[in-house]
Amino acid sequence: MTTFVPGLTGTEPGPAADDVPRDIRSSPEPADRAFRLVARGSGAAVLAIMLLVGFFLTYRAWQALSVAGFSFLTTTAWEPDSHRFGIAAVITGTVLIGLVAICFAVPLALGTALYISEYAPRRVKRFLVSLVDLMAAVPSVVYGLWGAFFLQGHVVGLSRWISTYFGWIPIFKVNGAQPHNPLASMTVYTSSTFIAGMVVALMVTPIACSVMREAFSQAPPGEREGAFALGATKWGMIRSVVLPFGLGGVIGGTMLGLGRALGETIAVYMIISPVFEIQPHILQNGAISVSSLIALRYGSASELGMSALMAAGLTLFVMTLIVNFIASSIVARSRSGAGAEA
Repeated sequence: MTTFVPGLTGTEPGPAADDVPRDIRSSPEPADRAFRLVARGSGAAVLAIMLLVGFFLTYRAWQALSVAGFSFLTTTAWEPDSHRFGIAAVITGTVLIGLVAICFAVPLALGTALYISEYAPRRVKRFLVSLVDLMAAVPSVVYGLWGAFFLQGHVVGLSRWISTYFGWIPIFKVNGAQPHNPLASMTVYTSSTFIAGMVVALMVTPIACSVMREAFSQAPPGEREGAFALGATKWGMIRSVVLPFGLGGVIGGTMLGLGRALGETIAVYMIISPVFEIQPHILQNGAISVSSLIALRYGSASELGMSALMAAGLTLFVMTLIVNFIASSIVARSRSGAGAEA
């Protein structure tokens, strides 16, 4: 039996099931389910490990934090047995070493990444990528030995020159230096924040270079060709397309490198001469960092001293976590060609 619908001819469909949305369901394959489960489990495991590390450090540091209180952040001395200890000096030294390392590492990493991604021939590019990645696999103790026994003797002259002509800038001032006396001792320039930062910079460079290189290599070919079509030179294309596109990678790689520099231990420990006072003069003998403090005092620490070291480690853990989180956020939010202009 046929139902008559007014306004419709016999050849037109009625208001039947054509307008009803269909429910589309997908059934993932077992391999997809397994991959999703492994990915979620790995992410959850990383988060759980980070929480456990933070909980462990907080638990072990609670005794020292309850004794020192807020003065733990403002005291420069480190005498846990007499209840006089704090991280004001070591945090200052940690930040200064990290900033010196970044000042050397970022230009080196940026130039290397641009050369590898834009200028190097294909065969040379593969070799350079392997070489840069190999630098990240070199143990830190090797960098420390190289810095202490080779680099330091060659950098002391540079430190003296900078102090002589730029000593009027407070950060380059060296107390007790005699720059115009050729017989003056050069030990005032050794084991300094400047030398330690240069060594850490070589350890930071591969990380920053890898992030920058990946960001530059993903610049859209259409925008590159468009810049050339409008008459841009090679450098003009890089300046107007590649650098704006990879800005997030540059910033993210810099901050990831800073996170690595803040936590470096053995290389810094082998170079610096520990001083427990705020040392703003980067060319002057004497420096300290949180990681080197832990390596220096771990073997001979008392119960309260061990708790104080755990509190210092907790502070470094939080600082590094914040820096890396900011870096990851910047890298994740960077967009293709956001500021590119042909």
